[in-house]
Amino acid sequence: MTRIESVAHQLAEVLKRSKADYIEARLEESQSSYISYRGRELESIGRQTASGGNVRALVKGGWGFVSFNSLDDLPGRVELAVAQAHLAGKEVSHLAPVAPVTDRVLTDQNPVAIPLAQKKQLLDEYNDIIWRTPRLQTSIIGYGDGRKKVIFLNSAGSFIEQERADVTLRLTAVATEGNQVQQVGLSLGSRGDFNAIQGIHRQVEEMARNAVGLLVAPQIKGGEYTVVLDPVLAGVFVHEAFGHLSEADFVYENDRLREVMTLGKKFGSNELNIIDGAAVPGLRGSYKYDDEGTPATKTYLIREGKLVGRLHSRETAARMKEKPTGNARAINYRYPPIVRMTNTYIEPRSASFGDILSDIKEGVYAKNWYGGVTSMEMFTFSAGEAYMIRNGKLAEMVRPVVLTGNVFTTLHNIDAIGNDLDMNEGGGCGKAEQSPLPVSNGSPHIRIRHCLVGGR
Repeated sequence: MTRIESVAHQLAEVLKRSKADYIEARLEESQSSYISYRGRELESIGRQTASGGNVRALVKGGWGFVSFNSLDDLPGRVELAVAQAHLAGKEVSHLAPVAPVTDRVLTDQNPVAIPLAQKKQLLDEYNDIIWRTPRLQTSIIGYGDGRKKVIFLNSAGSFIEQERADVTLRLTAVATEGNQVQQVGLSLGSRGDFNAIQGIHRQVEEMARNAVGLLVAPQIKGGEYTVVLDPVLAGVFVHEAFGHLSEADFVYENDRLREVMTLGKKFGSNELNIIDGAAVPGLRGSYKYDDEGTPATKTYLIREGKLVGRLHSRETAARMKEKPTGNARAINYRYPPIVRMTNTYIEPRSASFGDILSDIKEGVYAKNWYGGVTSMEMFTFSAGEAYMIRNGKLAEMVRPVVLTGNVFTTLHNIDAIGNDLDMNEGGGCGKAEQSPLPVSNGSPHIRIRHCLVGGR
């Protein structure tokens, strides 16, 4: 038995004796490695380890939270969290019921154990490919991996040990000519499988060529177009523009959003289904139990065009009189769990890519993504690449476009959903200073009528 496991068993007895409505603890051990390049130069490389934990107590609706990076004097940490909760508590505690669980969830993936020299050799190959491209100004490469063990226990008797591993790779090529600057990026990730980022030499070459090609691409005339989104950009859209609005802490704290996000309300055609769920296996947002010990679920947010669900912690589920969905997550032991997405996507339907393009006389095909902002139901996203659609066929490359609109209007305007679901696992989600949390998002190709596209 390791020290963290021994300490956890001792702590379980302390939690049972504590004077709180509810109390939980998380103990964590992690290893990670990282490599980054800026231009031709290796910028940083290294390994690190961390260990620590936290205690969270609930008394009369008030939370106390203590995090620590030493496993000494844990009874004192428990007392401090309970004391804080007593100061904050002023009402009745509400938590949706979750049956106590004893379980171990292990992984045989450990990307941290792969020698740094081997990882660097692969990234050197990718950087060399980028730099073979003329008119390139700079490149940016960031690699990270990790392996983590977390033990969760609570005053109800849960004792859950979970291991998980993670790999991410992000590459960017930046090309310049005169006062023109264009860039194209590529993001990949996995649940600890290093093979997921190997053998992408052709994709890296295409990324660099596209960045240079954008220097001479024309800019489209701004206006309203029929737009087709690729799975990456459609996945970002569903995550950023709709997924965050489905996080129940955001909903119950906002009167206007509660009125808009009414269950049963129609938000799209009968073809439209939007899902979030850590119970979808094998993705970066997947797990068996969330950071409150709630089993993962697969949650329909929109089913046949109607809003039918939202994402919950135990507290938000109790407050809104709904079921917990297993979406309480913390980026590490320094933070309490909050409501977060996991794997968020539009469910595929029957249309082929050719079907989606076929009846568009003039439109825009928007791929990948560069950035974006959301404000309540309004969004602005920058595509990473764009092409004109003419008479049902892909035509010339154009400068990356900016898409703007109201998410609810846009959902109604989705009139074709492809059969080619693809999940992007290279991203990380940020909320309440907890970033980047491992998630995935995706979609098949989708077609949106009457979409506002920025241009000249």
